[in-house]
Amino acid sequence: MIHFIRLTRPLNLIIIGLTMYGLGWYFEGTFGVLANRGIASVNFFLLVFSTVLIAAAGNIINDYFDVRADRINKPEKLIIGKFVKRRIAIVTHWGINFVAFAIAAYLSWKLETFWYVFIHLLSINILWYYSAYFKRKFLVGNIMIAGLTGMVPMLVGLYFHQIHQLVQPVLRESFGYPFQLFNEDRIIIWLSLGLAGFAFILNLAREIVKDIEDVDGDKVLRAKTVPIVIGSKKAKSVISIILFLSILAIGMLWLLLPKIDFYALIPIGISALLVFIACIQLLGADNQKHYKLIDSCIKLAMVAGLLSPVYWKILIIYA
Repeated sequence: MIHFIRLTRPLNLIIIGLTMYGLGWYFEGTFGVLANRGIASVNFFLLVFSTVLIAAAGNIINDYFDVRADRINKPEKLIIGKFVKRRIAIVTHWGINFVAFAIAAYLSWKLETFWYVFIHLLSINILWYYSAYFKRKFLVGNIMIAGLTGMVPMLVGLYFHQIHQLVQPVLRESFGYPFQLFNEDRIIIWLSLGLAGFAFILNLAREIVKDIEDVDGDKVLRAKTVPIVIGSKKAKSVISIILFLSILAIGMLWLLLPKIDFYALIPIGISALLVFIACIQLLGADNQKHYKLIDSCIKLAMVAGLLSPVYWKILIIYA
């Protein structure tokens, strides 16, 4: 059982859940009349639960198709075929996806929107085709996974935007700390988009870092990943450019929000620092140990940025 749990990558699933509940907690702080529709509601729990289920199923199918490569790249972490039978893995994958899709269908019916069915079905198919085919194609697979990562905060934004539309007449004119100058309806979408873009950029860089780690196994599978096609040295340059764009985006946030409280930007500043450290480490990276450290820095930077709304909510409570 422990090996099957490891197969789903529980830490990543916890991060997804915390990201969604953290952003939802911040949005709900402005909607005092919506306590029964916000993060404490059954509907929001089902949205988070179904998203986590799809991610878990995606991790299973990814390892299912990666058995040959993992025998070379990560023999000590190989689970499918060693501790979990391939047949059990594929059946469990489809079973989990069926439950997640059924929940999405219920949410779409209950909340009177087609979006949840569409996004969940799209995510399930993207994860399958990514694992089976696109993962070994130049850049396409990296963009697909990065896009799905960015979809996590967007789902929360979609949920609370819909709630806002239902009760708009009773809401205040300004959104709340630290975005007092913005219209509520717009900031729900723009903040979700901003976090989605942040997650997309960092995860895109992280996926290419992981491709450099897995070059030996990917060559056996005749994959056409970024480091195999253009070489690891040029791939490192691509990663550096992507990471620089994330730091630039944070700088633009500072300029575009001149009235924002300095303390509100602390977690985003921590993200920028971690990204900068990753860039420095990238210059001298030449083995798997170095790349794992870079991967960890980028992942921590992404977590710090995505959990910024939790920090903002705490500032509101103790202000």
